[in-house]
Amino acid sequence: MSYRVLWLQSGGCGGCSLSLLNAESPDLLTTLAINDIELLWHPSLSEAGTAEFLQLIEDIEQGRQKLDALCLEGSVMMGPNGSGRFHRLAGTRRPMFDVIRSLAGQARHCLAIGQCAAFGGITLAGSNPGEATGLGYHIAEPGGLLGVDWRSRSGLPVINIAGCPTHPGWVLDVLCQLAAGDFHESHIDELNRPRAVTDHLVHHGCPRNEFYEYKASAEKPSDLGCMMEHMGCLGTQARADCNIRPWNGGGSCLRGGYACINCTAPGFEEPGHPFTETPKIAGIPVGLPTDMPKAWFVALASLSKAATPQRLKLNATADHIRIPPGRQKEEES
Repeated sequence: MSYRVLWLQSGGCGGCSLSLLNAESPDLLTTLAINDIELLWHPSLSEAGTAEFLQLIEDIEQGRQKLDALCLEGSVMMGPNGSGRFHRLAGTRRPMFDVIRSLAGQARHCLAIGQCAAFGGITLAGSNPGEATGLGYHIAEPGGLLGVDWRSRSGLPVINIAGCPTHPGWVLDVLCQLAAGDFHESHIDELNRPRAVTDHLVHHGCPRNEFYEYKASAEKPSDLGCMMEHMGCLGTQARADCNIRPWNGGGSCLRGGYACINCTAPGFEEPGHPFTETPKIAGIPVGLPTDMPKAWFVALASLSKAATPQRLKLNATADHIRIPPGRQKEEES
């Protein structure tokens, strides 16, 4: 029997769906077909109208339709004052959070797709007038819509496929593992994120790693150097494999010239400072690489800067390679 998936959108931008549609090698529909995954409904892919969709929801709730995985994209909107009136299910007066809670109780597995569904994300930022929350977490605290001790029919908690947006491979890998019966609690980390993703750092595979090694730092957005020291990059702390398996064959934030903002971590949306600035105390970045003591970092950074080749010093603060490897003098162009 096929593995049946229902995908709902709540308080979000739809960016995770857009990313999913760009899956490749193989593409989304091929991946679903070869793994015998049936998409019961998806807002961007399904042709069913309102009446058919509402009948599907009723059939699942009444046990007439099997549901293996509920995928929620976007945060759960609880406002105003816990009433859910800010977001009602289309064609009904029913609060969407009530529908989500009911369907989660019927599903064998429950997946929070993206940062908003996992931890509240962008929708929760600021004063949070919509009373947004995650499916199983509110920022970094367990709870959210379903509560601290909630478990699906399989015994697993909500699987938080965090990211803003998620990589299509992160989503499809988990769905394929679930469909094959090969995803267990040992496969999630302390925030219930897939360890296949979060056992890595964004720093792994970063195209600017040579600049990082010598602390040859970028000073403005167009520079080629490491963005950790001045430009707000959190790639040495962020847990994801973005530079190991890039988007669309070759893309990632850092490959596109943007600092990593650690979008798989709860609370990333409000760092307390501009995303493109690195906060410092006495000239030392506040956010140091994962597991590195401050004294070691200061000592290594001083030695690295002293040993920086002229090629890297010049290239780090340029918008193109001025000295290629093996050359000792600056190119004319």
